[in-house]
Amino acid sequence: MKFLLKITLLLASSVLMQSCTGVPDGVTPVTPFELNRYLGEWHEIARLDHRFERGLTDVTANYSLRDDGGVKVINRGFNREDNKWQQAEGKAYFVGDSNTGALKVSFFGPFYGGYNVAKLSADYSVVLVVGPSTDYAWLLARSKTPDKALCDDYMAFAERLGITAQQWIWLQSCD
Repeated sequence: MKFLLKITLLLASSVLMQSCTGVPDGVTPVTPFELNRYLGEWHEIARLDHRFERGLTDVTANYSLRDDGGVKVINRGFNREDNKWQQAEGKAYFVGDSNTGALKVSFFGPFYGGYNVAKLSADYSVVLVVGPSTDYAWLLARSKTPDKALCDDYMAFAERLGITAQQWIWLQSCD
């Protein structure tokens, strides 16, 4: 009986972990996707509220190649309440082929979450990333002040995915 319970718990946690790395309904990860063009530093322009980023400003995400073929992820932000910088290091891997912007990312051991490139500018300067559900989303840009028309276009796209304008927390402004 204990064995059966262990197997049931193992299967349930496996299903839960896989559901956290999936693609939300209505989101189609970008293809073609070129990882080498995506690598480097991105500025967080806007995000949905989450406890792991709450209170952080000047947030950046830096992506580089890992020796094992994955992606090293360094997220950094300033915590005004503590008056200090915070940093988290993670790793990401493609969920399918490397030509599609669907990855899984982990900052906590074996637990992965979906990282879906939902919309990406042709010059790789602005991206809308959606997590395993539309409760997680980020607008990132190479510049701290991306073009306002481009931001508006991305916000309209996010709205079509079910992410309303009121949900966004803006860290930077669009010019």
